[in-house]
Amino acid sequence: MLTAESAARFVNLALDCIHREYPNKLGQVLKDESGLLPPSVLHPAFYGCFDWHSSVHGHWMLTKLLKEFPDLARRDDVVAALGRSLTPENVAAEVAYFENASPSWERTYGWAWLLQLATELRTWDDALGREWGNNLEPLTQIVRDRYIEFLPRQEYPVRTGVHPNTAFGLSFAFDHADAADDAALRDSVTSAAKRYYAADRDCPISWEPSGEDFLSPCFEEAALMVRVMPTDQFEPWLDAFLPSLFKHGSMKPANVSDRSDPKIVHLDGLNLSRAWNLYVIASRLDEDERAAGLRELANEHLDASLPHITSEHYEGSHWLGSFAIYALTRDR
Repeated sequence: MLTAESAARFVNLALDCIHREYPNKLGQVLKDESGLLPPSVLHPAFYGCFDWHSSVHGHWMLTKLLKEFPDLARRDDVVAALGRSLTPENVAAEVAYFENASPSWERTYGWAWLLQLATELRTWDDALGREWGNNLEPLTQIVRDRYIEFLPRQEYPVRTGVHPNTAFGLSFAFDHADAADDAALRDSVTSAAKRYYAADRDCPISWEPSGEDFLSPCFEEAALMVRVMPTDQFEPWLDAFLPSLFKHGSMKPANVSDRSDPKIVHLDGLNLSRAWNLYVIASRLDEDERAAGLRELANEHLDASLPHITSEHYEGSHWLGSFAIYALTRDR
């Protein structure tokens, strides 16, 4: 379980990177030389942590920890760092970038984490949370509207184990819709999820993981469907979708052979995201041995990667803390 002591270590990870400009992976399409600008100019709110989406979920992690631990170590530093990023002027620049970038930019991984940050601010009964949430709102609305515009046009889901995974993006969007009581977004996500996945059977879980996964295609889908289906529909769907899930020893945590390699270290993220999805699924099943088994499997995945999150390798430390905190704070 997350403690104040362990939270302090995660705070240090995020504070070390959210305003660290280099190294940086921009991922932009240049239209002309005017786009050749420093990251902090292009993205004054979210330029650190190597790339835009990692910066966003670093900001989410600090917000989450402030909420969970009012007397958080280095609280003043955290408040100053978030206040430095989440100003109206910085958010306006991020909005301008979105309006001029490719429509597929950060779709849907970065979109999802932006809505997760907005959700955390919206559900925090605190003056700072309200201020920062209001400042972020113009960008939140753009991302929210892009989901609603895009999903009817996407005929097929993306089932990869990395950033574009559709089920992951839909799960966080659904959570935001619930928190914001946004019926239009909720209906859009629910309709897309059922269209993409309701008829799926026999997910090839034995094919996982690939060598650079940080998301499980099978578990991301199951964790989405448990959100959008009532339990009496979800449990039969899950039995058909992952028939081996409840067999003892059917899955082991991924082995991470080289944490200095930026792709191989993704597998630590896979262990953490598997854990949070297993917790989400278990928390919505009827309380029985099956739910307990999923929690035990989730714990095994957490144990495999949590000791390595604060390693000396920036390849993982700039983003894995957020995955760990998300896993540690899911409903059990």
